[in-house]
Amino acid sequence: MEELLKFVENEFIPKKDFPKFSAGDTITVYYEIKEGEKTRTQFFKGVVIQRRGTGATETFTIRKMSGTVGVERIFPINMPALQKIEVNKKGKVRRSRIFYFRGLTGKKARIKEVRS
Repeated sequence: MEELLKFVENEFIPKKDFPKFSAGDTITVYYEIKEGEKTRTQFFKGVVIQRRGTGATETFTIRKMSGTVGVERIFPINMPALQKIEVNKKGKVRRSRIFYFRGLTGKKARIKEVRS
C-alpha cells in the first residue's frame, strides 16, 4: 500500500523547483491569492521555523514579526498557489526545529548569517 502511495505521489503531483532552505533561513514566499474573480500575488517574508514531512505532504513554517506581534504561517510545498521562494539569508542554527525562537525578543532573536 505504501508503494502505491509513493507511485501516485511521484506520477501525478507536479514537482516545482524551489531552492534548498532549512530552519534558520530567511526566505520570501510568493503565493497567489484569489479574491472573487481577481487574483493577485502576495509575499510573506520571515524566518523558517521548521520543515516537516516528506513527498507530497511536506510543509514548512515561517515566522515574521508584524509590529510587536509574531505571525506564523504554514505552507505546504506542493501548494498550487505557491509561485516562487527566494532565500534571502542562510542562517546558522543547531536545531532543525527552532521553536525556542518564539520566546526570544530583541537582540536575542537574531540568527547568525552563514557567509558563503
